[in-house]
Amino acid sequence: MPNRLIHEQSPYLLQHAHNPVDWYPWGEEAFEKARVEDKPVFLSIGYATCHWCHVMAHESFEDEEVALKLNQSYIAIKVDREERPDVDQVYMSVCQALTGRGGWPLSVFLTPEKKPFFAGTYFPKTSRMGLSGFMELLTQIAALWQRDRGRILQAATQTTQAIQPHYFSAGENNALGEETLVLARSQLHQSFDPRYGGFGKAPKFPTPHHLTFLLRSYRRSGDLESRTIIEKTLQAMRFGGLFDQIGGGFHRYSVDEKWQVPHFEKMLYDQALLAMAFGEAFQRLKNPFYARVCREIFSYVLRDLTAPEGGFYSAEDADSEGREGLFYLWNYKEIHELLGRESGDLFCRFYHITPDGNFEEGKNIPFQSLSLEKFALTENMGVVELERRLEEARERLFFVRQGRIHPLKDDKILTAWNGLMIAALSKGTQSLGDQKYAQAAEKAARFLLEKMNSREGGLYRRYRQGHVAHPGFLEDYAFLIWGLIELYETVFNVYFLEQAIALNDRLVDLFWDEKEGGCYYTPRNGEELILREKDLYDGALPSGNSVTALNFLRLARITGRTDLEEKAEQILRFSATRVAAQPMAYTQLLCALDFMVGPSKAIVVAGDISDSGTRQMVELIQEPFIPNKVILLKPPLEKEGQEISKLAPFLESIKMINNRPAVYVCSQNTCQTPATELGELEKALKEGELE
Repeated sequence: MPNRLIHEQSPYLLQHAHNPVDWYPWGEEAFEKARVEDKPVFLSIGYATCHWCHVMAHESFEDEEVALKLNQSYIAIKVDREERPDVDQVYMSVCQALTGRGGWPLSVFLTPEKKPFFAGTYFPKTSRMGLSGFMELLTQIAALWQRDRGRILQAATQTTQAIQPHYFSAGENNALGEETLVLARSQLHQSFDPRYGGFGKAPKFPTPHHLTFLLRSYRRSGDLESRTIIEKTLQAMRFGGLFDQIGGGFHRYSVDEKWQVPHFEKMLYDQALLAMAFGEAFQRLKNPFYARVCREIFSYVLRDLTAPEGGFYSAEDADSEGREGLFYLWNYKEIHELLGRESGDLFCRFYHITPDGNFEEGKNIPFQSLSLEKFALTENMGVVELERRLEEARERLFFVRQGRIHPLKDDKILTAWNGLMIAALSKGTQSLGDQKYAQAAEKAARFLLEKMNSREGGLYRRYRQGHVAHPGFLEDYAFLIWGLIELYETVFNVYFLEQAIALNDRLVDLFWDEKEGGCYYTPRNGEELILREKDLYDGALPSGNSVTALNFLRLARITGRTDLEEKAEQILRFSATRVAAQPMAYTQLLCALDFMVGPSKAIVVAGDISDSGTRQMVELIQEPFIPNKVILLKPPLEKEGQEISKLAPFLESIKMINNRPAVYVCSQNTCQTPATELGELEKALKEGELE
């Protein structure tokens, strides 16, 4: 018989709906039952594509003995961290405070009042290799609950007090400035792995916002070490097993320092953030290799992670047929049987496929160590011919791989992650000039704005199979606003700018802290948890405050609203004490600081976007790497011109010149003579830029 999770929509919760454990979803019903029956709560948090979540599920949650103990002595609650990141953040803080580390599955024991007293991550069913056994743990905690309740309650109170946030207001003398940008750059240089690229040792994560920050730093200072770090890291990630060489898209992280062995799950947000990093690198460094990788990422997303309605699915699992990575692995003999001896040999040499295997049990992960150009020299072959033959081989293997049992696709649609993908696709059209990316972004944006808006004007967090759930969190608003701003600056449909501004006003109403500045992660009318945090750290995802700060700055430039600029400054002041000591942990926030320090540009194009001359001017603005800018289009028709002028009143007086498109470029409160020729515009854009 299924348990209560059978009524949920989360793919992760549904994975556990037939466990013998009497699971509850997070909610008051579970805690009320714990109070009535006087039982502690066991809280298990994970997500659908989490490998170790699967392992613990198979070992313990599918086990009758474990289920009997849980059902007798506890109220068991299961949470999808991607649907309820607020709950996950709170209890992950507990785990890190108690154990010094975190991760998933997250296992926490609570009182019926939601106060935690013990936490950990993965537990095997029985003790092994220094890990406590889950059965022993359940038995010990149940005994303590009965015999020494006071000790547990004291621990719960102390733990709850220990995780309460301590915010420090920063004075003018501790404000963040250009010296913070320099320190962050220096810290990233020190953390860089010059041999294999990336930052730190294994496991290695992509951290694309480190690279987008360094691109801004390189633009600002021209320091060649930042350029080297960017180029080395981007190439190493794309060449390595971190990238799916057969089907495209990036895996979650590399378990080794060489980027060769990935943790095989694929997340939507990684694709979005990495596409932005490669796209911006192409804009700045002009290497067509980066444009190619950007297209490869988008091809994967549009093929495998796009819902018919237009939104984007969340992830693909690492496991298939009960084994991590099996879908992506090859053996030497199989390659030759599929490709033939000559093509098979060539493919195996290029991608390091060996008879003994470069991975476990004789299996191989395809990865490259040389560029096409360098490998062509070793083969005494033309680059075009080599690329053709490798592509034919890749297509053949991809076709065969499609017949394998696929990993689970987590088909829920999350507002925040979709906002990132909308931003990435929009920026992709700007940098690559391909309109199909903007079309996909526009379809996704319209889907979200139609389906994820509540009657009260707020956002929902999740959509799946026609069902929406959970009030949106800060990142849902911030990331979607980011995507809508990028989309407006790509297609110049004023509707998307109107929606961005309206959502931004709603964000301020729900999340802004009028007393100290900064935004809380949860809305003011949301569920009351034991902790209400303001997220700042830019981890796998940039923080909601980091993205909001830059959104405020861009919308302030677009609308002329000084209140938004002041709020952006408040976020940076509020975070100064924490950021100043270790700025490399806040590189997305530093992109906002980079914009604030300036110089930044406000660019207005007066013209008809359907006119070829206007389009040429827009493309000239979008093509180079000028991150600290906003672009507005003032159409010549009265109705459209009035629509944008309502949002940006300073546009009222801006017009075409002699019935020709004109571009107005303003920087640091100074406007240049309007440009009506491409050469004039190019000169105006380069003003103040390093070559």
